[in-house]
Amino acid sequence: MDGSSVAADLGSVRGLDKNPADVEHGNEMSEWTAILDDLTAYLRWRQESGVRSEELDPETLKAFMSGTPAGRSPARGPAPETAALRSARVEAPVAGVLSRQRAAEQAAAAEVPASNPADSPEARQAVLAEVAQKVTACRLCALCEKRIQAVPGQGNATSPDILFIGEAPGADEDVQGLAFVGAAGQLLTKMISAMGYTRDEVFIANVCKCRPPNNRPPSLEEMQACLPYLRAQIAAIRPRTIVALGATAVKGLLDSNAGISKLRGTWTAYAGLPLMPTYHPAYLLRYPPAKRDSWDDLRKVLQRLGKPVPEKKAAGG
Repeated sequence: MDGSSVAADLGSVRGLDKNPADVEHGNEMSEWTAILDDLTAYLRWRQESGVRSEELDPETLKAFMSGTPAGRSPARGPAPETAALRSARVEAPVAGVLSRQRAAEQAAAAEVPASNPADSPEARQAVLAEVAQKVTACRLCALCEKRIQAVPGQGNATSPDILFIGEAPGADEDVQGLAFVGAAGQLLTKMISAMGYTRDEVFIANVCKCRPPNNRPPSLEEMQACLPYLRAQIAAIRPRTIVALGATAVKGLLDSNAGISKLRGTWTAYAGLPLMPTYHPAYLLRYPPAKRDSWDDLRKVLQRLGKPVPEKKAAGG
């Protein structure tokens, strides 16, 4: 082996469970069948998630290739293989384990403490602290591998008027462990101030709690892995309104592919709470004319909350 990653084309595994002739008959037949059953179920699940290929790292591949099925004598040599079966031999040892492990981990991630409407501020803070601890230890997706720090979010934990939700941390957030502290965060601070609040009076979080490499948008799978943490935070702090910052945050929260220009300024809901989509501050930095539209959206939030609405101006200046 040359040490490079090996990819299995997910389209090539269709019907593996229907082609027993591709596997040598013998005592190991049931073992191969079990492997292929696990592989087929796993890859079908991955296809439904939109994935079209899988990569296996060299160390896992090396570990697999060094072994043989329990029922086979090494002296008999390898069984006849099709190209699809060769892919199956690469992925099968981890496929069933990965799918079962992922399901267990997703369930564990959702087991965050429930919040009672009568909880004291101290009890809500305790819930958020436990969520933050789980986020810090989370290994549900590959984003954990290159993060410096997880970024749970921060702010007012006692029924804030507004919960601002972005897509994921950037480089500054990754270093500091705080949400929205870079250039976009500084603009968000100005937007919050223009609404008559301080950052400590609202809550600021992201759909994803770890920074994607090179600040790319998080994938739907990555966002879905993190959503149990965000739901627990929402249940604990019980904000009066939510402001979704940017198209990626809207996609993660509402599973909508519609453009933010189409969605912004129109009330929708998440977890039974009114949600206002608007532009992400990073976009406003790149395209300042959109600040006025964003400010219109924030004024609607103030109107919904029954708060004084400042004179019309561009958000953040």
